[in-house]
Amino acid sequence: MMRHLLSSADLDHERAVLVLDTAEQMAATQLRQMKKLPTLRGRTVVNLFFEDSTRTRVSFEAAAKRLSADVINFSAKGSSVSKGESLKDTALTLQAMGADAVVIRHGASGAPHQLAGSGWIDGAVVNAGDGTHEHPTQALLDAFTMRHHLVGDGVPGAATGRDLAGRHVVIVGDVLHSRVARSNVLLLRTLGATVTLVAPPTLLPQRVDTWPCETSYDLDASLERADAVMMLRVQRERMNAAYFPSAREYSRRYGLDARRLDRLQPHAIVMHPGPMNRGLEISADAADSARSTIVEQVANGVSVRMAVLYLLLAGSDERVEGVA
Repeated sequence: MMRHLLSSADLDHERAVLVLDTAEQMAATQLRQMKKLPTLRGRTVVNLFFEDSTRTRVSFEAAAKRLSADVINFSAKGSSVSKGESLKDTALTLQAMGADAVVIRHGASGAPHQLAGSGWIDGAVVNAGDGTHEHPTQALLDAFTMRHHLVGDGVPGAATGRDLAGRHVVIVGDVLHSRVARSNVLLLRTLGATVTLVAPPTLLPQRVDTWPCETSYDLDASLERADAVMMLRVQRERMNAAYFPSAREYSRRYGLDARRLDRLQPHAIVMHPGPMNRGLEISADAADSARSTIVEQVANGVSVRMAVLYLLLAGSDERVEGVA
């Protein structure tokens, strides 16, 4: 297994499938009456969050605790960081505390890479979202969810296997500001899926033509062959200009509503990394439909993050107690 998880590009096909298979094992352990495993007893995992993110932080915290690790939650607000302490000084403090893994979310793209390559800490570094760059564990939990629904004999056109070969995923919305989109494109391509990004021209990044995916400005034309449709949140807090005429116009052209829901293939699923802007990028009909996997994605996030921490911190052990 790799030393850190900084990008979906860190995962080749073998490693990506290993994480997903391990997450399946972790999910199975969570069906037991006793959910906690002794795997990481004595290890310390630090959640180092320079940005607010209750969903991701709690998911990593739950994952580490279910593996019996000690968890330190470090928030930039109200800490020495808010008084001007540098990332280096914070890292040296965590090193002195004996951190075995640091899960970092930072507003600056590349911050996790700097932390991992600096020599400031000896522990593993996990990227929990950096700027508009990447969010690899979100992509992993999305792929885990897709594999559960779209791989197997019961899905038309699907091969029985461990990856997503032959599947078509449509990712819709604010790609420009989305770290989720970039990580998903890289990972889904590695797993054999075809990805189409759908957005207005103003919300597609420069040089998106170099990404391993297709692009389109027409949502309706992209839906009919989709096996999964992932709606991205319109990230108003990152916008400093008018990227589309109005919320109503955006919703009309790029929102997933009941009408568009009916155009999907019978087996197709609807996804969203959350939190949602109901009524903007996704309607209540779509978010609450039987096709929706949004709540399931949250649950799967714990299993996937358990798998990542397990493989980074204990995966080299020949046998680890508690995991079948």
